[in-house]
Amino acid sequence: MRSSINMWQLFRSNKWRQQVCSASFVLLAMNSANFQMQGYGVSSGAGTGNSNAYSSHTTVGETSGANMNAAGKQTNPGYIATIQANVPAAPTVTNPAEYYNKLKVVIDAGGNPTDALFAIAASDDAWSTTKYVQNDLTLGAVLGAEDWRTAADWGGVSGFEAIGLTAATTYSFKVKATRGDFTESGWSAAAGVATVNPYLTFDLDVSATDAETAAPYTLSMGDLAAGSVTTATDLVWIDFGTNGLFGGDVFISATTAGLSSASTSTTITSATADLASGAVATGFGLRSNSVSQASGGPLAAASPYNGAADNVGVVNTTWRRAYNSATPITDGRASMFVKAKISAMTPAATDYVATFTLIASATF
Repeated sequence: MRSSINMWQLFRSNKWRQQVCSASFVLLAMNSANFQMQGYGVSSGAGTGNSNAYSSHTTVGETSGANMNAAGKQTNPGYIATIQANVPAAPTVTNPAEYYNKLKVVIDAGGNPTDALFAIAASDDAWSTTKYVQNDLTLGAVLGAEDWRTAADWGGVSGFEAIGLTAATTYSFKVKATRGDFTESGWSAAAGVATVNPYLTFDLDVSATDAETAAPYTLSMGDLAAGSVTTATDLVWIDFGTNGLFGGDVFISATTAGLSSASTSTTITSATADLASGAVATGFGLRSNSVSQASGGPLAAASPYNGAADNVGVVNTTWRRAYNSATPITDGRASMFVKAKISAMTPAATDYVATFTLIASATF
């Protein structure tokens, strides 16, 4: 015997009942006339997405509004906290060349994107008063929109020099970031260093080798042989250093026109010349031998003292630049040869003498 069951009746009967539970939701596409976001998802977290054309901020499941604090750290829950820029780390502040009116500052972007903007505050009184680094790198009382700049604008990893500072003063700097409206971070920790007083160091030595000697400074030429160039065994050594913004100079002059003998009323005239040349019968002058520095500069011999071999520069009653540095310099050191030549017609005497005066100046 065959039997059959009507499927419609089966589903309609009390014995066979299918229960279907469902939850409905609406998924809206994020698009406009200018863009469309595809393949995005929603999780239990939050985040920020951006490009050159748009940005979006999402947050899901916000926590309690109370701040959560621990030693040295703080969590700020809520929508605003999720879109704020990262708080930068403390900047690096140094005085690499003993500056008296500026300091070097390198900011830490703190993981913020390249288009984030940074403002920099400064204080010279432990934050009793605050100034801000302006876009011209000076300090000002007002933080303007133009003073918010990208990390690249602030010099990137090379940093920048905050200028117009007061000598012998400690300055502290701190940084904050923003990525747009409602995203401004808090201030970073502060870091600072001091400027120094303007200074100029200068000293002379007379020695056959690089050595420190004490005044009075006397150099002997020994016996001069007619027709040949005599070079003094001792050299004139110069110590020079300055933190002047544009470096400095060393000048030289003499009280007479050359090596003079009172007993014979004769002067071996100083001249800028090649004393080894047969065309030069007599002469006297100085020639730079060496230049060096610990940092900065460089220290350089100036014309006419920068020749070679027996080419000397004139030393007389006119002041002439002997050495120069166009930038701050530390522990500059230079040496000079003293050379003379006489002819068979030069009167013999033991009192030929020349007195040199050297001075140093700096440009602040």
